[in-house]
Amino acid sequence: MTRSSVQGEDTDEGAADAPERAQTVRGDGDNGVDGAKDEPEGAALGAEGGTGDGTAGEPDAPRPRRRRRVLRWTAVVLAVVLAGTAGAGYLYYEHLNDNIKQDALNLGDNKVAKPTPNAAGQTPLNILVIGSDARDSEENQQLGGARETFGSTPLADVQMLVHLSADRSNMSVVSMPRDTLLEIPRCTDPDDGEVYPASEGRVMTNQSLGHGGPGCTVATWQELTGIHIDHFVMVDFAGVVSMADAVGGVPVCVDANIHSRDAGGHGSGLKLEKGTHPVKGERALQWLRTRYGFEDGSDLARAKAQHMYLNAMVRVLRENATLSSPNRLRRLAEEATEALTVDPDLDSVKKLYDLSDELRKVKPERITMTTMPNRYVGARVEPTEDAEQLFRLVREDIALDGKDAKKKPDAEPEPPADPAAPDDEIAVQVRNGTRTDELGTAPGRANTVTGLLVDRGFTKAVADPSVLPSEDRTVIRYPSADLEGDARRVAKSLGVPASSVKRSTDVSGVTLVVGADWREDTAYRAPESDDRTPESAEALNGADDSACMHVNPAFTWS
Repeated sequence: MTRSSVQGEDTDEGAADAPERAQTVRGDGDNGVDGAKDEPEGAALGAEGGTGDGTAGEPDAPRPRRRRRVLRWTAVVLAVVLAGTAGAGYLYYEHLNDNIKQDALNLGDNKVAKPTPNAAGQTPLNILVIGSDARDSEENQQLGGARETFGSTPLADVQMLVHLSADRSNMSVVSMPRDTLLEIPRCTDPDDGEVYPASEGRVMTNQSLGHGGPGCTVATWQELTGIHIDHFVMVDFAGVVSMADAVGGVPVCVDANIHSRDAGGHGSGLKLEKGTHPVKGERALQWLRTRYGFEDGSDLARAKAQHMYLNAMVRVLRENATLSSPNRLRRLAEEATEALTVDPDLDSVKKLYDLSDELRKVKPERITMTTMPNRYVGARVEPTEDAEQLFRLVREDIALDGKDAKKKPDAEPEPPADPAAPDDEIAVQVRNGTRTDELGTAPGRANTVTGLLVDRGFTKAVADPSVLPSEDRTVIRYPSADLEGDARRVAKSLGVPASSVKRSTDVSGVTLVVGADWREDTAYRAPESDDRTPESAEALNGADDSACMHVNPAFTWS
């Protein structure tokens, strides 16, 4: 197994000139709030601030720049799978296979179950795209690396989930800001058996890569989202330069002349005239790194520019006839495979080609790109309620573009391996999770629902007043397969849908959490699902070729 082990220092945004690559100074007016929307050095989706270890830290502490943002790497990865690089693989198949590095898929203890097949027997496919900020090659160093940080633990600065629907009609992409605070689960490095304990409290999500490898980033995503991840693809940022060259450039648009450079010399150096232009090489990197000059100078604006770039690259890869040239396609395959680290089930050109075949079934107009809804917590961000809504849509294979055809009812879940015990032998803990951001905890709900269970024969049900979680929907959790039947039986007795029965290592037995959807009454009524993509996810359609970045007047020229 091969894994990057180097972390470089992220300079400002530009990698085109050496002086800028060497900078570690933050911009004027930096107040240390990493991600504030009125602060140019924000971190929600692409700032350069942040403590060295990825924790929240003191607001005014100086922080090295380590940012490598969303689509630099993602463009490389999706280019491989969407272009179908196996066409070049026939020329020198084994050589390309040798280029591809591999690592274990999941290093965590909790294995999320695969989704239930739909009525046609189809299941969705979830691929986690990871971009490491490691600089382990001379090429990466030249594109912005810092030699003094050689040997440091790499960070997963780009994390993006690609969800392919079960019927292969649509694709959803969800990116997570690197500064998202969450709990990293316990992970075990398969190389040396080293155990990385679960984080004490919440830390930045990008630290997960240093807990044994990309398999821990996968485990972290699964713990947060409840989404089963089938594959991961990790790439280094140097590949975006050669990739953009190989396809002849990617068209981008600005609504005014732009020069991303402030009076203090900070900025990517991107200089473009108003209109649409193909960018490649280091100019492509400049576009993807630019924050100074786009809209309000925040990382939200940079993420929007990155999403536009990826959409354009997908269209180029699908439509550009120059890729029929064997030399161009060979170069595309060479550069892409050298940039990849994958899980063992994707460790050959043939397997990547099979994956590309699946992904290419989706037309650009059915691709939806989003960012995990988040809110600021001091210098960092955390998922919001809208984020859980977004995760639920992905879990339930609901298209984010709202264009799903009427689906056939899902097949009944398979019976559990261990059938339920008699009702009077099933121990159930009941917790009151009815608190919301707007409403306090509804009093007495755990006791009320416990009484319902006892009346229905679950005499070992008890209320747990010591834990007051917060759940939008009532949920029943169980820790291991031998208790799945018991959990399903409890759900059926109360009319709670089977989709609300979840396996989780956070509980020690069958645990019913009464959610905000059951604040009163004794009969549970499942709420109607709101299957709309939250506006806060800032969805962008893959066929939108009219999008144009708004240029901040302070960064224009004539």
